[in-house]
Amino acid sequence: MTGDASRTAESSSVVPYLNLLVTMVMFGSAFASSKVAVGEMPHEVAAVLRFGGGGLLLVVLAVLLRGRSRPLGRAVALRAGLVGLIGVLAYNAFFFWGLSLAPSLDGSIIVPVLSPILTTAALILMGRERASWERITGLAVGMAGALVFFLGVAGEGAGSTRFIGDLVFVAGAGCWAAYSILSKSFLAGADPLRATAWGTGVGALGLLVLAVPVAGEVSWPSVSGPAWANLVFLAIGPTAIAYLFYYRGLRSVSPSTATIMMFTVPIFGSVFSTVFLGESFTGVQFLGTVIMLGGALFAVVGRKPFRRRSAPEPALAE
Repeated sequence: MTGDASRTAESSSVVPYLNLLVTMVMFGSAFASSKVAVGEMPHEVAAVLRFGGGGLLLVVLAVLLRGRSRPLGRAVALRAGLVGLIGVLAYNAFFFWGLSLAPSLDGSIIVPVLSPILTTAALILMGRERASWERITGLAVGMAGALVFFLGVAGEGAGSTRFIGDLVFVAGAGCWAAYSILSKSFLAGADPLRATAWGTGVGALGLLVLAVPVAGEVSWPSVSGPAWANLVFLAIGPTAIAYLFYYRGLRSVSPSTATIMMFTVPIFGSVFSTVFLGESFTGVQFLGTVIMLGGALFAVVGRKPFRRRSAPEPALAE
């Protein structure tokens, strides 16, 4: 009996990490999968199809689990909608636009690595986090890595489209940083599933407004089966399922551990982009990636060890 109890406890301690790992794989796969969709339709249309479907699934999930969650008040709903306009509308407008100009490989590195750097820098400038030497050093190293990465893009002679696309990805990373900061400030204490479902729905409506003028350019009968399959996967996997698993993981794993695991997204994203799309980057870009990743990890986490939460804490909307 003791052995069975020990194995059960060990299994339950691993589950949160598996939930987060699945989330990171889903997030990483979104870059290559979105690139396939963008190749067959305007990026505005691809964005609204992904988040329209994903938002609908989150709403259904929120309704099914309504007995376990608190309803949103009017003020919280308004704040969730504002956050959704930044984290869903603005971020994905830049994200899908960048994919139409640059390889998905670039986006899978720039967005998940640069956004924590920008978030940490903004929090320090606003006086909401301490400016320790570890963080200042990490920020400086991370920005230096980003500079090396962009020098690699500019020096490969591939034309201006990729470079412009990478700059668009930087704008997307800035939107995600703003979303991360505002979601924690505006939605503190709100039910994360309902707040995210509401914010995603509002953001998806904004994406619909952007998509309507160009929807007539799509030859719907010509859209291939793989493109539709990728859109369905994007709505279910990296949007609905990834959020649910991320929410479950954060209930048992410390924020610093979750942040460390988030830095695996560029690894998974690079694998998907390389294996399924045949994309690649130069040695200079690889060097910049390593420097940027190391700086970001040091800036955000510092010397905090891996640890589980000592007691359950209410998760905030991400």
